[in-house]
Amino acid sequence: MIMKKIVLVTGATSGFGKAIAIKFAVNGCKLIITGRRNDRLKDLKMKLEQEYKTEVLALCFDVRNSAEVEKNIHSLPENWKVIDVLVNNAGLAVGMHPVHEGILEDWERMIDTNMKGLLYMTRFVAPSMVARRKGHIINIGSIAGKEVYPNGNVYCGSKFGVDAITRGTRIDLVPYNIKVTQILPGAVNTEFSIVRFKGDKEKADSMYKGFIPLTAEDVADAVYYVASLPDHVNVNELILMPTAQASSMHFHKV
Repeated sequence: MIMKKIVLVTGATSGFGKAIAIKFAVNGCKLIITGRRNDRLKDLKMKLEQEYKTEVLALCFDVRNSAEVEKNIHSLPENWKVIDVLVNNAGLAVGMHPVHEGILEDWERMIDTNMKGLLYMTRFVAPSMVARRKGHIINIGSIAGKEVYPNGNVYCGSKFGVDAITRGTRIDLVPYNIKVTQILPGAVNTEFSIVRFKGDKEKADSMYKGFIPLTAEDVADAVYYVASLPDHVNVNELILMPTAQASSMHFHKV
């Protein structure tokens, strides 16, 4: 199905965000892609334009900086202002320490990106949707926003926050006919774990031994599915897990 919409994807330079941008481009959407790594943004913009013949606007800024978010959204060219779908994807986990050994810089980075960045984007994109009484906000959560696990304290807290923010946003925006969805993946093998273990690829890869994890493309398929439903249908939340995963801590590994 060809979907002629303008879709804004945060954190588009890798992982879920890149796969989500490609999925929408394949299906005829115009893309606004954001991220902090300008070289990767340029490469993705070129790929989407050349391979999928779609229009792309690349914006390099940090969602943790409210002033940058406001400036970039308010400065959109006229033909890009009508954002139909906002995918709040930018997020990360850093470190796995028990709370009494936590690194404050890691905590602040997770809270500022996972919660405050999502809020800043929603704050400056949603008013246009409210004015038009049309739009869809899709937040990328995590099974960690439903179930805590050892040494996941602050990351889980930030994703529980995303869960609550999503629910509250849906209540606030339902009078304006705006859809609000949360996608909650389980174990996915992307750059996510390399960031969590601060570049230790061996440790990151060990998390996925013995079972087949989800891929970024699996998550992108779920995002596109909820965005492509009829106007009167909203998926409030979609929990997506590998077949080998039953909960945040229960896996069948061979």
